[in-house]
Amino acid sequence: MPPETRYARSGDLSIAYQVVGDGPFDVVFVPPTVSHVELGWDVPGMRVLRENISSFARLIHFDKRGTGMSDRVSGAPTLETRMDDVRAVMDAAGSERAAMIGWSEGVAMCALFAATYPERAWALVLYGGAARELRAPDYPWGPTEADALRMIEEERAASERPEFADAIARSGMPSAGVEEVAALARLIRQSASPGAFVSLSRMNIQVDIRQVLPAIRVPTLVLHNTYDRWVDVEAGRDLATRIPGAEFVELPIDGHITPAAEMPRVLDIVQRFLQSASEADAEREPDRQLATLLFTDIVDSTAHLAKLGDSGWRELLERHHGIVRTQLSRARGREVDTAGDGFFAAFDGPARAIRCAKAIVDGVSELGIDVRSGLHTGECELVDGKVTGIAVHTGARVAAHAGPGEVLVSSTVKDLVAGSGLEFEDRGVHELKGVPGEWRLYAAV
Repeated sequence: MPPETRYARSGDLSIAYQVVGDGPFDVVFVPPTVSHVELGWDVPGMRVLRENISSFARLIHFDKRGTGMSDRVSGAPTLETRMDDVRAVMDAAGSERAAMIGWSEGVAMCALFAATYPERAWALVLYGGAARELRAPDYPWGPTEADALRMIEEERAASERPEFADAIARSGMPSAGVEEVAALARLIRQSASPGAFVSLSRMNIQVDIRQVLPAIRVPTLVLHNTYDRWVDVEAGRDLATRIPGAEFVELPIDGHITPAAEMPRVLDIVQRFLQSASEADAEREPDRQLATLLFTDIVDSTAHLAKLGDSGWRELLERHHGIVRTQLSRARGREVDTAGDGFFAAFDGPARAIRCAKAIVDGVSELGIDVRSGLHTGECELVDGKVTGIAVHTGARVAAHAGPGEVLVSSTVKDLVAGSGLEFEDRGVHELKGVPGEWRLYAAV
């Protein structure tokens, strides 16, 4: 019998999950666009996957917020919100560390999770995904933005028709039998509404994780079907080349969704990889992680000091520091350093960091002062509780280009906050002193 469905509380929402198996290590399965923890047992390919993994590990699988049996939400959740849900599910299941398996749309969030929380992920398997969905001058795979938006609108018009889910299931799994396609179509219909599909699709085409992939430092296996008609196999190969030491395996399977008949060969590779990675894992403390870094300082501080005098300036700084620290606490930011009128803080989510910076700007304006702030997301070295490395210098240089009251972010930050509702104005391409290359900067508005 399938296991019982449980719920983990993530903020105000309930996230449905199941735990099956009692192997020597944990595996968290991050599903594709839609899933259903209970109906998934009726889809032959998904049943084979769950039964196989739970035969050698303790499998934790869940429905992402807004889909399946988890609470519904308006719009599309950000990658960092979904990472919060993964941590909530792991905590509820009593899992401190796990291997992560990201499937299709789940690949981007899974990769970001491994880079951001290396203490909780000791291995990574990515199947059928890509670093981004849209074509770009330096990325020749996928549709253009205009074509993607047109396809989303066409799917929205078709999604209310009864045959839509069957067509999607057959398109993704062309070699499967009639019963397997019907079971998958039933799961698709009951996992997300037409409007949810549109919101998720619009969010996904904005995501670009290319700049954070080099920060993944755990053993990684990338799998891709040769005849995947939804995501080009070369995009999967590109994904693997951007992750240090990643192994790439191309499978001669037709379609994006792997049917039950082909699943054993996939899972045999996954099992050998995870068991090998588990034997090599020494549960060592990670010395690097991905973080979003915030730098702030008061504009025209010398002029304010001259006007207020030493005593008045100290009082202003105390009030300024109180506002900054209050907002950092609310946004789960960690104060790394404070020097004079400047703050340096680290966050595990870029959207939280941006909103914190904007709250600081608004809060200190009541004191009659302006702050400039800059944010960058990058890999940091962990040394005695401090974060160091080129990402720190990059964040500081971004802040140096910010104007009074402005929250300036690197393109890396902007690419990771799809679905957040945040909007940006392009501030052009800049050279950052001491940092290689050119950087496009954006103001959060």
